[in-house]
Amino acid sequence: MTADELMQAFEQGAVPAGGYHHEQYVRAAWNYVKAHPLPEALGRFCSALKGFAIAQGAPTLYHETITVSFVLLINERLDTPGAAESWEAFASANADLLSWKPSILDRYYRKETLESAQARRVFVMPDRVG
Repeated sequence: MTADELMQAFEQGAVPAGGYHHEQYVRAAWNYVKAHPLPEALGRFCSALKGFAIAQGAPTLYHETITVSFVLLINERLDTPGAAESWEAFASANADLLSWKPSILDRYYRKETLESAQARRVFVMPDRVG
C-alpha cells in the first residue's frame, strides 16, 4: 500500500485491504511527523486516530498516552541520519516501534499505568525508572 493510499484510508476512517495493524498506525504517525512540525503532527494524528476509532464503531479504543508516546518516539527517531528518507528505511532502523506486544512502551510505563482510565483520557508521563 502506498503512503497516499494509507493516509487516505486512515483519514476517511476506512480499513484498507489487509487491514490496519500496529505497523500501519506507526506508519501513519511517521507520515504526519515527517510532513509537519511536531505540535501540528501530534494534533493531526490524534484527531485522525480518534476519527478512525469512531468510524470503526470503537471510540473507546483511543488511548491518549499510547498515541502521544508513539508520536514523540517517532519524532525523536526521525532526528537520526537517513530516518526520513523512506518508510522502509525508518521501519528497518526502528523495528522496536513496530512491535505491539511486547511494546516499547513497556520500557517507560508500568502496566497498571497504561491500563488506567487516566492514561486513556490524557497523556501521562512515563513512570518506569531505570
